[in-house]
Amino acid sequence: MLIPKYTPADLTSETFSCYSVFPEKYLTDIKSVDTPLPKGSNWVEINILDDVVEATLKLLDAGVSKVLFNEGKLVPELLEFPQDRLGVIISVQNATDLAERVAKYSSQVSVVVLKLEANFEEIFTALESISSKTTLQQNGGAVRLVVDGIDLDLATIERLSAKDIDVSLPVKSLSVDSDGVGKALGASLVSDRPDGLFTTIVVDEQGVCLGLVYSSVESLNESIKTGTGVYQSRKRGLWYKGATSGATQELLKIDTDCDRDALRFTVRQNGSGFCHLNTRTCFGVDEGITSLYSTLTQRKESTPPKGSYTARLFNEPNLLHSKIIEEAHELCDAVDKEEIAWEAADLIYFALTKCVANGVTLSDVERHLNKRSKKITRRPGNAKPQYEVVDKAPVATPSPVVDTPKSVDRIEMKVHSNAEIDASKRSSLLLRPIIKSEEIISRVQPILKEIRANGDQAIIDLTEKFDGVKLKTPVIKAPFPKEMMQIDERTKAAIDQAYDNIYKFHDAQYDRNTLVVETMPGVICSRFSRPIERVGLYVPGGTAILPSTTLMLGIPAKVAGCKEIIVASPPRKDGSVVPEVLYVADKIGASMVVCAGGAQAVGAMAYGTESVPKVDKICGPGNQYVTAAKMIVQNDSSAMTSIDMPAGPSELLVIADSTCTPSYVASDLLSQAEHGIDSQVVLVAVDLSEEKFKAIEDEVHNQASRLPRVEIVRQSIPKSFALKVTSMEEAMSFSNDYAPEHLILHLDEAEKYVDQVENAGSVFVGPWSPESCGDYASGTNHTLPTYGYSRMYSGVNTDTFLKYITSQQLTSDGLDRLADSVMRLAEIEGLEAHRNAVAVRVQDIRK
Repeated sequence: MLIPKYTPADLTSETFSCYSVFPEKYLTDIKSVDTPLPKGSNWVEINILDDVVEATLKLLDAGVSKVLFNEGKLVPELLEFPQDRLGVIISVQNATDLAERVAKYSSQVSVVVLKLEANFEEIFTALESISSKTTLQQNGGAVRLVVDGIDLDLATIERLSAKDIDVSLPVKSLSVDSDGVGKALGASLVSDRPDGLFTTIVVDEQGVCLGLVYSSVESLNESIKTGTGVYQSRKRGLWYKGATSGATQELLKIDTDCDRDALRFTVRQNGSGFCHLNTRTCFGVDEGITSLYSTLTQRKESTPPKGSYTARLFNEPNLLHSKIIEEAHELCDAVDKEEIAWEAADLIYFALTKCVANGVTLSDVERHLNKRSKKITRRPGNAKPQYEVVDKAPVATPSPVVDTPKSVDRIEMKVHSNAEIDASKRSSLLLRPIIKSEEIISRVQPILKEIRANGDQAIIDLTEKFDGVKLKTPVIKAPFPKEMMQIDERTKAAIDQAYDNIYKFHDAQYDRNTLVVETMPGVICSRFSRPIERVGLYVPGGTAILPSTTLMLGIPAKVAGCKEIIVASPPRKDGSVVPEVLYVADKIGASMVVCAGGAQAVGAMAYGTESVPKVDKICGPGNQYVTAAKMIVQNDSSAMTSIDMPAGPSELLVIADSTCTPSYVASDLLSQAEHGIDSQVVLVAVDLSEEKFKAIEDEVHNQASRLPRVEIVRQSIPKSFALKVTSMEEAMSFSNDYAPEHLILHLDEAEKYVDQVENAGSVFVGPWSPESCGDYASGTNHTLPTYGYSRMYSGVNTDTFLKYITSQQLTSDGLDRLADSVMRLAEIEGLEAHRNAVAVRVQDIRK
């Protein structure tokens, strides 16, 4: 690459600004470290300064990319600075020992500048042997050789560039008027094209590729001279980008790839975009942060769409101020990966909105990040007193300039119309959030391995690590201490009523009769059930107390007659179990409660420990780590453990027609949305008037704003959606394709549509059947298939805890009637012993 060399005096030249597009510039003859530096990457030679160590530190902190020293100035103290920020200048009077001198510094600096004071041909011969031995830096990239002190000789530049040697030339010799810059730059490049053009990719300030073009010596010179994007069209000659369309480009930087055969133009794109198809890039629609920044800029510069939230933020700086504080706080409180990503995205949106509102570009932000990355001196970086977190206490946040209650922000679902979406969009609405199972599994497997290796001690250690609870023992065995099951009478009565209803419904499911069928005379086949002997029930902890889950899992296990029931649930901070859960565990006859959650609880029940017996089946909902652990142990033949079903975040779908009560519909949607930020609720609105639909939206916002768990709803509702349809046929089709965990029918004569339900975990029929009843006490089970698994799985029921055994009994007459068919089929399959087991008997029968 060509490296322009200049002195402080050159900074006053009117033409110097055009050299800012070079990625590196070489400043010499400075007398003070306070000398103003042009924008872009600079190499600074400081040999004339006395205290080179202090000067180096100050220059590197100021953002200088490389500091260059004469050999004698490169003292050991300087080598403590990063290698990629240092360079050495070697005065070359002859070729003697040149290779050794270069090799000496290859492990210490990133640039070796050769100041020629000798015959070039002699030196070039020596350089050929040096440049063929590329030395890599410790942190990547090759140590570069730069020749300084030659004239603007294109042939010489080409010879050096062919050996991967850079050339430094004084800016005074690089004239833009005589195409000197373009010619010199072109001579430092390599082109393998017959037309001699250079392949050029054009990127924006964030490195996003806008398109691919070609450059020539002439276009390069014109680009540098004008500071704009000028390229070489293979059909029309020089192409001044945007000259007719207005989509001009401000040229920011020109650099090359490692082989010098491709150029990269970094530009600030104006107008609609780079592509002739009126998109910002030739590779389609932009995405990510650059797309967000572009959208925000358009909202600022043009008339925004009606109801634009971004426009509101531009016009209400106090609201924007409050939202930034709110989202920063929520990011600090986020725990799992998906939640952190979600909150970070929120914060980035509001932070960029503030930038755009105040004329700050994304490049301005990146410039400061780049400058900080080059800083050598580091400050402690402690938090200001009002923001310090002590012993994991909540993060303190300053009060907003204006106290803007969070309830002011509208809580609403996305809205789609079935008549306006295409098949692709409809399919996307059926999808649930993608769970990156590979990453989750990679975290869960070491936990399961530790449980298998260290048993009880692993449970204790992992519970302390993940839950911050120091256990004395990992289990509480039955009979459970009465003092640990103390609950108020009102709660006890509610649990007892729920218990009776759930027991009654699940007991009715148990067909204790043996199925007997005589398939032909003398051949009797039967089928009978037996309980799974030992089962493990996982009851989540987390953000809610869940005695209801203990009921839903424990009662069918008790009805089935399982010989041992083990409950696992995360302990409270004092190491105890939620008393409501322990009370239910006692009612269902559990032998113990394992004081653990997450993958470690699943592992303990699947593999067994000193205190926890190994179970035959594990049932119960949980987060993605629990689900992953269940899937792993089910597929591990050494565990010999089955599970109830895969599970994902909670979900609900409501179908509502014009007879619905908006407050009922909203309450049902919110009852599921409050489970967690990853919950999803769907409203399918059947031919609703705008007034009715808006009434539901208003109820969602108003009821949500009053909920204690409003901050969870504030995140789950915007991820959910409403779909407007015109007929029940459309509604039922979408519902069956979605296959919801919970389906609520807010319809006139709702019961007549139950026959049309093909896929759902549980159905709630009519306005007086809220999903909450099924969750707690009506009798049906609330442990249901999510994530669309209701297409092939049932919810937990009595059969979940039963296995079925078949038997057959044949008389001699029956065997005689069946024998020929059996023997023939065995012959076809080549299983002679099978055929013979029948033949020896038939021989006696038919004597």
